[in-house]
Amino acid sequence: MGLFCWTGCFALCLQLVLGTALSHLPACNEGDFHYEYTECDSTGSRWRVAVPNLEKQCVGLPDPVKGKDCTFSCDSGQFLDIKTQSCTECAAGTYSLGTGIKFDEWDEMPSGFSNVATFMETTADFSGNRPDSCDNSSWIPRGNYIESNRDDCTVSLIYAVHLKKAGSVSFDYQYVDNNMFFEFFIQNDQCQETSSASEKWVKLSENSEWMHHSVALKSGTNILYWRTTGILLGSKVVKPVLIKNITIEGVAYTSECFPCKPGTYSDTPGSSFCKICPRNTYSDKGARECNKCKQDTQYSDEGASKCLDRPPCSNKDTFQIHTPCDNEGKTQVIYKWIEPKICREDMPDAMKLPASGTKEDCPPCNPGFYSNGTSTCSPCPFGTFSDGMQECKPCAAGTEPILGFEYKWWNVLPANMKTSCFNVGNSKCDGMNGWEVAGDHVQSGAGGSDNDYLLLNLHIPGFKPPTSGANVAEMGRITFVFETICSADCVLYFMVDVNRKTTSVVESWGGNREKQSYTHIIAKNATYMFTWAFQRTNQAQDSRRLVNDVVKIYSITATNVMDGVASSCRLCAMGSQQFGSSCVPCPAGHYIDKESSTCKECPPNTYLSPHQGNGKESCIPCGPASRSNKDHSACYSDCTFSYMHENQSLIYNFNNLSSVGTLINGPSFTSKGTKYFHLFNISLCGNGVSSQVL
Repeated sequence: MGLFCWTGCFALCLQLVLGTALSHLPACNEGDFHYEYTECDSTGSRWRVAVPNLEKQCVGLPDPVKGKDCTFSCDSGQFLDIKTQSCTECAAGTYSLGTGIKFDEWDEMPSGFSNVATFMETTADFSGNRPDSCDNSSWIPRGNYIESNRDDCTVSLIYAVHLKKAGSVSFDYQYVDNNMFFEFFIQNDQCQETSSASEKWVKLSENSEWMHHSVALKSGTNILYWRTTGILLGSKVVKPVLIKNITIEGVAYTSECFPCKPGTYSDTPGSSFCKICPRNTYSDKGARECNKCKQDTQYSDEGASKCLDRPPCSNKDTFQIHTPCDNEGKTQVIYKWIEPKICREDMPDAMKLPASGTKEDCPPCNPGFYSNGTSTCSPCPFGTFSDGMQECKPCAAGTEPILGFEYKWWNVLPANMKTSCFNVGNSKCDGMNGWEVAGDHVQSGAGGSDNDYLLLNLHIPGFKPPTSGANVAEMGRITFVFETICSADCVLYFMVDVNRKTTSVVESWGGNREKQSYTHIIAKNATYMFTWAFQRTNQAQDSRRLVNDVVKIYSITATNVMDGVASSCRLCAMGSQQFGSSCVPCPAGHYIDKESSTCKECPPNTYLSPHQGNGKESCIPCGPASRSNKDHSACYSDCTFSYMHENQSLIYNFNNLSSVGTLINGPSFTSKGTKYFHLFNISLCGNGVSSQVL
């Protein structure tokens, strides 16, 4: 009884004290507090509670009420008004995904993203050395997209999100270099990977375009990883991975709408996305409409956040083209403004557009083509040849046409070539051609910006080796002569696509390069797309300053091309006349006898030249103490050596030196990230042991 009285008195006293203290506080108004949801309980329920704003003290907060179900969400273009617990349309100038969040502004790293850079375990060389440091390796925000590292460190871009129900993550990316290892995967809060192998490996971009990647997310915690590693072994240039428009669907609800980023707008309520401001307009953040630039003195590109002053016109704003040949064999030089035209002609020292219409003699047809009395060149029929300046003539008996393509005159682009322009920011160059023909060469065009990729493509349906008996390790070859004239960090890339699967960089050249030739060997018969890509600079430019930086290609030659044309003929082996055949292939190790036009085997201890199969001189003698293999494709030593000295035969046996030495290089990676090594077995003698791929 005494305990009850004491606790009752204490409670009464506490109530009187608190009541006295609270009586001095004002009643809560709507601006003094805000609503929040409690965490979801095990039944999927939660409560809406009123929480005082910072530095606000008041009494009379609304009582908690039961909130919306934890899986409740609004439609796109809406947000959940937690006060009324109802879905409300977004105002103009804002947007909402309903159940998602989107990261499309990369002026700085958005909140929640982090970078982790580490050494890959295989980056040590044979001496055990590692790169100096990965402290400066990271993903870098570039405005509209984020760019990966360019070195051989492993860098992860990480973002964690907790979902109440299943959702998805998607992003746009550009991944053009298979010397960059790129993967995307997901872990849960126990660091267990939840993404499948097919979702983990990101495909290379086709034709350098932006690609889309989407992966399903499970409810609960999802930790997202975008991870890159540059593979620098034997590679001179590594192009970074670019990512933009990261979208995560499946969040419980959106409590507010997101303002449109600068350069975009939404003009109607309930928008699920923002529109891009057209050219010569701009907008600030959260815009309902785009503002026009001053028409005569300012300009802007699509999606601009400000207008720029138009500069005076100069030779950097013009380019010239050659018209197709007319019936008189003449071509006209036409000057044009680079579009869209941003310069002003009415300013002091501004250049005027040069007069067009000057006529020049057309170049001759390319070898294997002829002029049929029209303004165009036509390919010679099969079995005939031409040097491009004469009519097509049939190959003589006992000879066959040497099929291929030799392009050295550039009045029009050949039918199996095309040109285009690509920009990583806009994925287009406003209709500008990538390359322009210029008589004795084809050169990079104007493009829309200095950092555009100017593309020139050559399509070859397949390769067919000659019918001679050369045991060729090559199906054909492509050779081109080029030069680059640059004042900045320009790069020319030569890329190859086999059977329209993946495009890989074969070789690249940076800066000024004198006129030179490059040859690429074709090892197998397949459909090929050869691409020359020229970029004046990889730095985004607000104005065109490097238009005079060009690459010129003077000639492109492809040998043994299926369905090609011929500029000359060569000897071939004649088959039996009773079967009505003409040229036939020779067996391996056989040359074509020039007198009889038949196949004859190379003499013992000689091997057949891989580039010539006509005449006995095609059989090259093996070196001292070596002999030819069975098909006359190579020479080897059997570890014995005979030598006559003073009528005495001296025989040396080196079999004790015949053991095989092994050499293995550092790791390489396929486009899917699979690691492999080249293993070389080297021996002084024997039948020869080829290298292996592990």
